[in-house]
Amino acid sequence: MTNNPSEPAIAVTGLRRSYGSQVVLDGIDLHVPEGTVFSLLGPNGAGKTTMVQILSTLIRADAGEARVCGHDVVREPDLVRASIGVTGQFSAVDNFFTGEENLLLMADLHHLGRAEGRRRTADLLDRFDLGEAAKKPAVTYSGGMRRRLDLAMGLIGNPRVIFLDEPTTGLDPRSRRDLWQIVRDLVGRGVTIFLTTQYLEEADQLADRIALLDHGRLVAQGTPAELKRRVPGGHVELRFADDRALAAAATILDVAPDPADESLVLRVPGDGGVRSLKVLLDRLDAAAVEVDGLAVHTPDLDDVFFAVTGQTASATAPGSEKVTAR
Repeated sequence: MTNNPSEPAIAVTGLRRSYGSQVVLDGIDLHVPEGTVFSLLGPNGAGKTTMVQILSTLIRADAGEARVCGHDVVREPDLVRASIGVTGQFSAVDNFFTGEENLLLMADLHHLGRAEGRRRTADLLDRFDLGEAAKKPAVTYSGGMRRRLDLAMGLIGNPRVIFLDEPTTGLDPRSRRDLWQIVRDLVGRGVTIFLTTQYLEEADQLADRIALLDHGRLVAQGTPAELKRRVPGGHVELRFADDRALAAAATILDVAPDPADESLVLRVPGDGGVRSLKVLLDRLDAAAVEVDGLAVHTPDLDDVFFAVTGQTASATAPGSEKVTAR
């Protein structure tokens, strides 16, 4: 538990880390409130995993200060470890143990009594829909089941902060969405989630706040909506039944149709908000111009990512080449 109720779950000030001459984290400042999802995005090699390793006490920073649940990660590592759970990029599941045995092993490592360990194991197997497979070796589990078991193992100590380092890499869409719901349920119970991911949709779906890390520095922070508003390019696509309606709408809205576009679509710049959309349609309705269909296009996190890092999201897609720093 955090010692001071007003203190954030994670507080980082001036954090620096280098590998030889390569600077991986260069003066990072961030604060993560309790009971929220914070997502750290960045190209491969930006330092996301290094940040998780420092905050979970696996490695030390070269400079700066980091506190988790009110405890200093250098001076109070045992108290930090007692407060957190970690699910890394690679599964910690023992393939030769059953799901139940994996969880009981984690209970022993957390020094839980036998009865409490079995109670927590049974509860987690049920919560993660692993009850029917509890007695089966983990090697027989699907990728989604293994990921759920891996996350359940990180929860055996009832942590207040959970670090999820690219937790859904390699999962199919259904398994990924199942894990998203588990994350939402955890946050609903007051748990804080620190998420690194290569899926921008994942951050958009889950995160209360997002930070973009590039070349060791945080280049942008904010809610998903705040970050998207930084990028121009939002527009409404209006589709018409014929050339006459298209031309009339273009005149009324003072927007030139794209001469290379033969699809009877007019693109009108705008934020896509309900109020502005209503004003737009009212203007056309007042002139008796009928709209055959419409679509609202707003900048997404991919656009934000490119705007602040100069790379598209595909540069971080799973399977792309990794660099040495993590």
